[in-house]
Amino acid sequence: MSDEVHLVDDASRGPTLEVTLAKLRKVNPGLQTVALSATVGNADVIADWLDAELVESDWRPIDLRTGVHYGDALHFDDGSKREVPVGRGEDQTARLVADALDTEEDGQGGSSLVFVNSRRNAESSARKLTEITGPRLTDAERDRLRELAEEIRGVSDTDTSEDLADAVERGSAFHHAGLAAAHRSLVEDAFRDRLIKCVSATPTLAAGVNTPARRVIVRDWRRYDGEFGGMQPLDVLEVHQMFGRAGRPGLDPYGEAVLLASDADAREELFERYVWADPEPVRSKLAAEPALRTHVLATVASGFAATRDALLSFLDNTLYAAQTDDAGRLAAVTDTVLEYLDVNGFVDRDRDGGTESLAATGIGHTVSRLYLDPMSAAEVIDGLRSAAADARSADAGSIDGEFVLSTDATDGDDAEFGTYARADGERNDDEDADTPDDGSDDHAGSAVTPLGLYHLVSRTPDMYELYLKSGDRETYEETFYEREPELLGDAPSAYEEVRFEDWLAALKTARLLEDWANEVDEDRIAERYGVGPGDIRGKVDTAEWLLRAAETLARDVDGVDGDTAEAVREARKRVEYGVREELLDLAGVRDVGRKRARRLYEAGIESRADLREADKAVVLGALRGREQTAERILENAGREDPSMEDVAADRSAAAAATAGATRR
Repeated sequence: MSDEVHLVDDASRGPTLEVTLAKLRKVNPGLQTVALSATVGNADVIADWLDAELVESDWRPIDLRTGVHYGDALHFDDGSKREVPVGRGEDQTARLVADALDTEEDGQGGSSLVFVNSRRNAESSARKLTEITGPRLTDAERDRLRELAEEIRGVSDTDTSEDLADAVERGSAFHHAGLAAAHRSLVEDAFRDRLIKCVSATPTLAAGVNTPARRVIVRDWRRYDGEFGGMQPLDVLEVHQMFGRAGRPGLDPYGEAVLLASDADAREELFERYVWADPEPVRSKLAAEPALRTHVLATVASGFAATRDALLSFLDNTLYAAQTDDAGRLAAVTDTVLEYLDVNGFVDRDRDGGTESLAATGIGHTVSRLYLDPMSAAEVIDGLRSAAADARSADAGSIDGEFVLSTDATDGDDAEFGTYARADGERNDDEDADTPDDGSDDHAGSAVTPLGLYHLVSRTPDMYELYLKSGDRETYEETFYEREPELLGDAPSAYEEVRFEDWLAALKTARLLEDWANEVDEDRIAERYGVGPGDIRGKVDTAEWLLRAAETLARDVDGVDGDTAEAVREARKRVEYGVREELLDLAGVRDVGRKRARRLYEAGIESRADLREADKAVVLGALRGREQTAERILENAGREDPSMEDVAADRSAAAAATAGATRR
């Protein structure tokens, strides 16, 4: 079964779904496929591609009423109206949320989902709607929401986390990709339990998340399009996905999905554009080179195709082939991809007469198994070879005229921003340069530093790098020239505008990762780079995955020595745990984490072995007297008797832990 089959239209996930379905059908020609979607404008084409019978149904477990709010009424698609007057100076969205809460159908008022076009608007909307949800909470709900807010604050130490907790305490919440996964999960669960009364969300919530509401309000139906350079209307498919969140089975007798209009002309436009319109046709995104690189290599490496003809025959079973009238385009793009894979050593091509055989090389099999974009793998391999070559040519890590990391970096600001020395003896003590130390003094002067590796993976296609905002170019140009010796591979010329800007954007992303690995607080990282906690965790998770892949490649690629491979492993572990080198052992204990590891270390507990032997009072003091947490950590460290019964927290340990953590 393929649920949400319209996702074949998605540029990032669609090609994988499309190729997977094509492979399943090749392996089992008699395969019966059930493909489901509520928002496909060309379902007949999808059915033909899958050799399936098209079954259309308008049945829905909960009646859905769609329409537009204008003036003092909801105008529905069946011609009916419902009075929802908006007073002078009253906000249209707030009035609709209040109306849903005040209309009891099952002994309770209805919840609302408000869709807006940006993260900032989602947060602003949630804050404003607390004025509606807060006064309508029961005392029991307030108590439960206070507990939930504390859980949310415990997820991360960012302003975003605090703002979300403040809104949740009053029955409102926001939801967007900038939230940590734990934030999103807590909000979704509480909304399904009808504890949170209203969620203001970006359209990401419409795609497959099980968060039904009595009323869906599409407040913003335009969003900024960078390519267009202005606001553009949302696709019909996307708006219909939002509509589909309306109605909670078993809880609501109906669901309402409405857009907002400020005048009669806008009301008619919204009915024509969205309410009465069919979703756009679903189109294959497979023919783009970035999508084909991965899937062509996987098809060859897995044995699905051993010749060029067999590869093209397999691709002829895809949706792209079914939809295109240009039979030669897919073949041309495929040949371009094969040439790239051949040049980079991932595929061997043997032309014998009129047949071209294909076979994945050893490294090609590794790249396919790691599920890397081959272009990412090529970038990483080149960088690792460059690092190994630099290490071989370095003279004890000091190259005349190049910057090397100083071994006398101190705690506090210097530990975060670093102190740099030149090999010729000149020092750079400029704290205002905002140049973070890699936190690993053992690698002073090494050709491979964590920043270099973070920059390497940040410039791969598999990492969504941070954008350079206004004023960023000058900042990161300065950082580039100061720390160029650490960066792996050949930098583009500053005169190559696009490539050099991409290089700097990757450097900005690498700096975020370096700050994380240097134990900079999340709120400072979020403020410094203009991101949310979810963005930080997303970058960290992607970097950890790419560095883990780089570890594997370092073992398989000729010319990469053991020291370089070890540097990759350490950089990966530091970004995984978000700690400096001295905390890696502690942070690896389940339930410790970056902040607790630092507190334990500052209290004199420096390793997993220390946890098994340390005075329990010291452990408890370092962990702020939290007995259950201390018991869990000691048990996970392998301590025979982790019980904290009758143990009093050591105050001096608590003070030392707090002082040390504060300095960071």
